[in-house]
Amino acid sequence: MSLDGGWIWGAVALAVGVPILLVVLTEILSALQRRGSPAAGPVRLLRNWIVPVGALFGLLAFALRSDAEHVWTRVVATVLGFLVILLILSAFNVALFGSAKEGSWQQRIPTIFIEIVRLLLVVVGLALLFSWVWNADVGGLIAALGVTSIVIGLALQNAVGGVISGLLLLFEQPFKIGDWLDVGSCEGRVIEVNWRAVHIDTGSGIQIVPNSTLSGASFTNKSQPEGAYWVSADAKFTTDDPPQEVMALLVDIARGLPDRVRTLEASASYRGAGAYSVSIPVTAPAVAGDALSTYLSWLWYAARRRGFALDGDATDPIAEPQRLDEAITALAPSLHLRPEDAEQLRSASRLERYGRGEVIIPAGVVPDELGFVVSGAAVLRVTVDDAVVDVGSVAPGEVVGQTALTRERTQAAAVAADVVTLLVVPLTTLDGLVRRRPRLAAEIGDSLDLKRKASAEALAAAGIDSARLFER
Repeated sequence: MSLDGGWIWGAVALAVGVPILLVVLTEILSALQRRGSPAAGPVRLLRNWIVPVGALFGLLAFALRSDAEHVWTRVVATVLGFLVILLILSAFNVALFGSAKEGSWQQRIPTIFIEIVRLLLVVVGLALLFSWVWNADVGGLIAALGVTSIVIGLALQNAVGGVISGLLLLFEQPFKIGDWLDVGSCEGRVIEVNWRAVHIDTGSGIQIVPNSTLSGASFTNKSQPEGAYWVSADAKFTTDDPPQEVMALLVDIARGLPDRVRTLEASASYRGAGAYSVSIPVTAPAVAGDALSTYLSWLWYAARRRGFALDGDATDPIAEPQRLDEAITALAPSLHLRPEDAEQLRSASRLERYGRGEVIIPAGVVPDELGFVVSGAAVLRVTVDDAVVDVGSVAPGEVVGQTALTRERTQAAAVAADVVTLLVVPLTTLDGLVRRRPRLAAEIGDSLDLKRKASAEALAAAGIDSARLFER
């Protein structure tokens, strides 16, 4: 070991420069971490590994001069070179993919291709590193690896062929993460694509589908083209049901679906012999099953309210006279009914049922009937711009559509919270009851005032001015 001037000045530079550099890198790393920047990864690698190993290499390069100890300098140089390769790859990864926007070409590149390119660059970098540091015959090594890869490829041509087919499939990119695929054996959302297989979330588990299977078979990407996904349903009525009225009912039910695309309208067609089909635009394939289930259940209730024979059956258990008598008897105290009033109500009223989530009375209409809740419950729901706020509830014995008495538009929609049975009373019949029973009119008016007050309080809590409802 020699203590010439060059070694001393080099040691001084390392002793002073390395701590300063580490302090600067620490501050930079803290700032990047606070901003959540992807550049924090390369800076962390530089601070924790490359600078210390570089300092060690510098010390060895100055201090170890004999041939017997020169091998340690090469070992450290090899480690330092490998770390620099990782730093360069990490920096390029951050520059190209760290801030990739949704739908950009960087995001569309499959992960497998990025991993393959990264592996190739690491192999090439290591080859050059061994050539420079150890004077290795890299050309001979590459030739040997080439011959070996040919032999292995011939032995594993079936397996390799499947992998290559999968890579070609990924290169074509007929789907991306988040798309909804129907591959025949399963259907679901793509959550991961790697070098070997596609991971599909079916809702009941993760289905692993090999890339080679997808490349050799047909499948359906239900997320393409972008936009609304159309779900279709078939319905069968009798030939006695008026086709135009049935088609209007099919479209009207679709309008209330929560997953329907609001800017598009459903369509219905008549195929003859009582057969109909309806197409409904929903927001995504993932919600198609639930939307179709909800639609068909609503159709069952709506068809019976209209007297249509869905699937050839128009019977409705609540249409039995006994059920109507029981409902009127249960509501008689709250309506202050006398025997003659009950008889009049029995001849003019009817029972209706609504499925969970159905709109009983929409907002912005002047009702011509009142509904007294016999069983179940409803919520009063206000929609202002894109905000949906539940502003009240309707329990058994209470009324929906009170504004029919004042001839005002409804400000909130009444939506069935579960299966709701209503005693529906025409406005003309109710007017007669109110004239004979002023107390009933006062109670309905008080109920309407309470609902409006609760609605205003709920909207205020949501930060919405209730006066906007009356401006519409």
